[in-house]
Amino acid sequence: MKTAIFHDYFGAIGGGEKLVLMLAKYINADVITTDLNIESIKKMGYSDIHIISLGNTPKIPPLKQISASFLFATCDFSKKYDFFIFSGNWAYFAAKKHKPNLYYCHTPTRAFYDLYDTFLTRQSFFVSVFFRIWVGFHRPVSEYYLSHVCKIATNSKNTLQRIKKYFHRDAEIIYPPVETAKFTCKEYGDFWLSVNRLYPEKRVELQIDAFRKMPEEKLIIVGGYSEGDHAKSYAKNVINNLPDNVKLLGEVSELELLDLYSRCKGLICTAIDEDFGMTPVEAMASGKPVVAVNEGGFKETVTEKTGLLIDADVPSVIKAVKFISCKPESYRDACLEQAKRFDLSIFIQKIKNVVNNDR
Repeated sequence: MKTAIFHDYFGAIGGGEKLVLMLAKYINADVITTDLNIESIKKMGYSDIHIISLGNTPKIPPLKQISASFLFATCDFSKKYDFFIFSGNWAYFAAKKHKPNLYYCHTPTRAFYDLYDTFLTRQSFFVSVFFRIWVGFHRPVSEYYLSHVCKIATNSKNTLQRIKKYFHRDAEIIYPPVETAKFTCKEYGDFWLSVNRLYPEKRVELQIDAFRKMPEEKLIIVGGYSEGDHAKSYAKNVINNLPDNVKLLGEVSELELLDLYSRCKGLICTAIDEDFGMTPVEAMASGKPVVAVNEGGFKETVTEKTGLLIDADVPSVIKAVKFISCKPESYRDACLEQAKRFDLSIFIQKIKNVVNNDR
């Protein structure tokens, strides 16, 4: 059986991109996308995956999102594959022509639903007018193509609740995969690690402000942003306002990231109501404790034995970092054990079961 996976685009490295590439590798599927950053693919270590690009999108929001939706809606690979998987916010626009199919929903489009008001408040009046027009047009079209999705799987209990609320559909929870065998624990070094896209909803400024008040601690931030997304001005502000004890590396290779995980003291996660969050599990697979805000998918992975769930404010970050820094190695065994629950082998088997049952 030939399978194709549609994914929005490959720009900045994130959990969704890793998931798609891992899945493609282990079920021998081709990937169909729009924008294709080959360097990002190489950095993730998946240059052997067969990827088809439908073409580039304009790097201006919301033209980028509209263009991607159009490219997926008008493409036709129905005669070349037997089963189709969609990943992202726009890829399932291909669902009408491509069946049987499965939509692996990372989250209902947050700008359309749960973060709509948040996006509005962060924009000027002029931009907000166009934002309202875009959402008013694009959301109902998106929901039309969603109606052609045969079955939905999702990454967490948290996202399942959004799917029920906004899509009025059910979904099977299949937690995202982590290749736990890749991760090691070399030491508990002198720095904390943060791994996330430089997007406003990741609240990276919260981490930076906390470490600004802890000059005795160090923070290394890994991550970038895609051109044409809403993050450009936010990312520039982050980059231009770093204290001496915070270092931003941008995007790094898979080997560099594995090395950072293996040597860090722990991981910091501050995203708003995160869908699931693969980075805490990656850190735990390296035996490292996690400080995460007590929201979203973090509540499904971080326990009192593997780290601390905290309020989303600077004093709470400081208190947690100082507490764990006293003895980070004491979390090692519990972290390694917890990471096994999200191993790649479990994910692949569950996806195969869905595909085989829905053919």
